[in-house]
Amino acid sequence: MKTAMITGASRGVGRAIAFALAKEGYRLYLTCEKNIDLLLDLAAELSGRFNIEVTPMKVDCGDYNAVLGSFSEIDHLDVLINNAGISYVGLLSDMTPMEWQRLMNVNLNSCFYTCKCAIPLMLQSHSGRIINISSVWGNVGASMEVAYSASKGGINAFTKALAKELAPSGISVNAVALGVIDTDMNKCFSKEDLENLKMEIPADRLGTPEEVAGFIASLCKSPDYLTGQIITFDGGWI
Repeated sequence: MKTAMITGASRGVGRAIAFALAKEGYRLYLTCEKNIDLLLDLAAELSGRFNIEVTPMKVDCGDYNAVLGSFSEIDHLDVLINNAGISYVGLLSDMTPMEWQRLMNVNLNSCFYTCKCAIPLMLQSHSGRIINISSVWGNVGASMEVAYSASKGGINAFTKALAKELAPSGISVNAVALGVIDTDMNKCFSKEDLENLKMEIPADRLGTPEEVAGFIASLCKSPDYLTGQIITFDGGWI
């Protein structure tokens, strides 16, 4: 049975990915930091509907010791999906050093923490898939989202470098740079702002978490020769 860990799985894209992999019969480890009740409900639903083992874990992925503890009960891992992330919308000059550090811990440092723990497990079988959820802003940058853009740009560079390091071991590392996906993270924008965004997107709509999840599920089954890629998923926007 294939085993996967998904960080930030209580809602949005992470939740949709959990459903997609559950349908494929994966044994799942799901993490979140704040919405543990939602995660517990999700775990119960997935295990009941798809007859799989699901372990929900309350983990602050921006804390190495917390991540290390979450791996203490995992003895095998085929897929790691680094989805946990937070955003900050506002002028860089208004952002506090504490806010900057917190965002970097959750968005970027967490990828190092989880990969550091996951790689030894994958080396045991000389195979594995690491998929990092990035953003188009990591490719081109966004005004008023400097820290978020920097964290996602870091993920992109991390992905390319780690892919080269792990390719000889049969472990692929890729990132998916998302455009505007219809999730709670975008509720900070007004309806008018979102409508204006839609007008800029050639597909003329926001993406759905389910579309992302379906693509991630297919990427989990891709040849390990596909590695080191930053795959843009944005309806032709950027």
